[in-house]
Amino acid sequence: MKFDVLTLFPEMLTAYLQQGVLGRAVKRGLVDVNLINIRDFAKGTHKTTDDRPYGGGEGMVMKPGPIYRALKSVERVDGRSPVILLSPQGKLFDQSIAWEMSGWDQLILICGRYEGVDERIKLTCTHMELSIGDYVLSGGELGAMVIVDAVSRLIPGVLGSERSNLEDSFEDGLLEYPQYTRPRMFQDKEVPEILLSGNHEKIRVWRREESLKRTLEKRPDLLKQAKLAPEDKAILAEL
Repeated sequence: MKFDVLTLFPEMLTAYLQQGVLGRAVKRGLVDVNLINIRDFAKGTHKTTDDRPYGGGEGMVMKPGPIYRALKSVERVDGRSPVILLSPQGKLFDQSIAWEMSGWDQLILICGRYEGVDERIKLTCTHMELSIGDYVLSGGELGAMVIVDAVSRLIPGVLGSERSNLEDSFEDGLLEYPQYTRPRMFQDKEVPEILLSGNHEKIRVWRREESLKRTLEKRPDLLKQAKLAPEDKAILAEL
């Protein structure tokens, strides 16, 4: 899959793309991330990419020209690759959107800065706006990396085990069950006995119960849209 990220600060993202799961995916050619510096497409001696807002107000607004020219430079895989603007006003990014995007061939992300981008870029060049949460960051770079990372994990071959992403939190609308590893005893806390039993069916049931319990305690809002079997509903009724 190809990601094209338009940003004023590509160096902020370079290190992340060289580490961990994503770094390995890039090296293996499973993911291609192209960082495009918007400033390279600004005109004039000073390569200005922002200006004061019409109508007055605090802060600066990213000029439409450099962003438009940067977008025009992107080689489209199929001629209609979606362009997404990272914005606090966008739709909340979640796992279902990540799954949908993982089936695309290309994703073009625009990282906003300052007071945002000129509205005409939103109206004429983008297909949607996405947000990673109800808070404000200094720019869209962190949001872009969240999307690249979350989507890349779902591409076949990126993770060591094809089942790894199926057992993550949010995959079935629930939070993940508790995880333990060696040593068996740590700070007077012991690994639950059932995980040492070797009984895979009992372990499966325990993990499901713990997943439901955690979701009920920490994120009960998720249960409204979770994929619940009759067994799950019975467990929740007891809880």
